[in-house]
Formats: sequence, C-alpha cells, structure tokens
Amino acid sequence: MEKRDIAVELRNNTYPGRGIIIGKSIDGKYAVTAYFIMGRSVNSRNRIFVEDGVGIRTEAFDPSKLTDPSLIIYAPVRVLGNKTIVTNGDQTDTIYSGMDCQQTFEQSLRCREFEPDGPNYTPRISGILHIENGGYNYAMSILKSNHGNPESCNRYTFAYENPVAGEGHFIHTYQCDGNPLPSFEGEPKLIAIDREIDAFTQLLWDNLNEDNKVSLFVRYIHIETSEYETRIVNKNK
Repeated sequence: MEKRDIAVELRNNTYPGRGIIIGKSIDGKYAVTAYFIMGRSVNSRNRIFVEDGVGIRTEAFDPSKLTDPSLIIYAPVRVLGNKTIVTNGDQTDTIYSGMDCQQTFEQSLRCREFEPDGPNYTPRISGILHIENGGYNYAMSILKSNHGNPESCNRYTFAYENPVAGEGHFIHTYQCDGNPLPSFEGEPKLIAIDREIDAFTQLLWDNLNEDNKVSLFVRYIHIETSEYETRIVNKNK
C-alpha cells in the first residue's frame, strides 16, 4: 500500500468529516492517536473538546445555540485499563461496556450500525489501542451503509499487530464534500507519523480546512510506561 502524506490528504479534502489516526511514533517509543471533527452546520460547528478524566468529550461551545445533541455530544475517547478507545460517536461507550464484559472490539460493535442521519448515513468509525507488557497493537473499524442503502450495514475491521515505527493508519467518515456526503471507501490509509507530538498536532491542524475544522485531539502514549501526553486544539475559544 502506498504511504500517503497526511498533510496532503487533509489539504486536498475540504470535508473528510471526522477522522481517526492510529500508529506508532518515528522513534518507536509511543503509541499515537489523533481524532478530529469538522462541521458544515451551525450545530456541528458549535463544539469543543474538553478533557474528561483520562478521556475527552465534546461540549457545546455556546449552549444557547445547541439544537440537537444526539449525534454531536459524546465521549470520543475513553480508557479501559490498558486499552484506549477512540470513535466518532457514542459507540465509544458501547465498546467500553462490551470489552469490560470480555467481548472483543469487533463483537462489542455488533449491536451498532451507521448513524441514522439519512441521506448521508454517516459511517461509525472506531479504533482501539492495546498496550501491554511493552507490546502494542491496534485495530480500526468502520460500520457503513451498503452504498447508501440503509437496509444493509457493511462491517469492516482492520487489525494491526507489531506496528512499524513511523507508520500509522487514517480513516475518515466521508470521501469528500457532497450532497449527500459519500462514505469513506477502502482500507484505512497508510500514512507517515514522523514528528513529535507538538509538531504532529500543528501539522494536522494547519492542514485541516480552515472553514470546516472544529476540534483536534492528539495523544502520545509511552509503550513501556503507559504515561501519556495529550494536545487539544479548538477553533472556538
């Protein structure tokens, strides 16, 4: 698979929607994840990321402008023991509960489908990072309608064992802007992760579309110690 430049991927796509990146730092010491949200409507743009314990949640920037919280207010990041869960919706809680009851990542998502926001039927994208005894692996999932047909849900899970230093994978909800919005297709994109946390955060934020970007979360987790650093950038301040 061709390794893509994440800056170019973001710069050339005005509306990838919400996106998840997971991989390993160039020095091999850190598990890396990032999550961003974008918005076209006033309701979608009226959000910020805030820390919630070891995870994060979305919050209305101006509560008086919040019209429908059902698909925009959720916890994108939660931590269960040595597992970090990152998703684009309230399926974060579903994965957390399922894995807490000894289900696998894939099994825990069996009760969920794409979002009920026809005609877009936004895919649910999810990721999980597992760090244990100095080892690290991760998986990513997408639940999407069958080419816009809400009668059928297509489920894809991608697992990555012993990830290579300096590499990661990028998955996002939409191929590009449109009406309706076309769902992401294919495998998560192979990208380079060749910068430390502040430089990587800046790279992502600078290349997200200025009009549509809303918030960005980046975390580097030390694979040996499980200590982590987090960066959050919000357009609304």
